[in-house]
Amino acid sequence: MSKICEICGKGSILVTPRNKLRGKYNPAAKKRKYPNLQWVALPSGKRAKACAKCIKTMAKRKNK
Repeated sequence: MSKICEICGKGSILVTPRNKLRGKYNPAAKKRKYPNLQWVALPSGKRAKACAKCIKTMAKRKNK
C-alpha cells in the first residue's frame, strides 16, 4: 500500500534527531517519518488516501 498522499503527493521524509548529552550533540540513527494518511471520499465519489492537511483544506472549501 502506498504511503503517499494522492492529492498533494506528500511522502515520507528522513529526519535525524539531535540528542544533547553533556553539552554536545550525540550522533543518532536516522528515522523515516510518514504523513498522516487517511481514507477520504472525494467529491467525484471515489475513495483515496489523503493527508490530514488536504482533508482540512477540502472541508474548508466544502463549507463555502
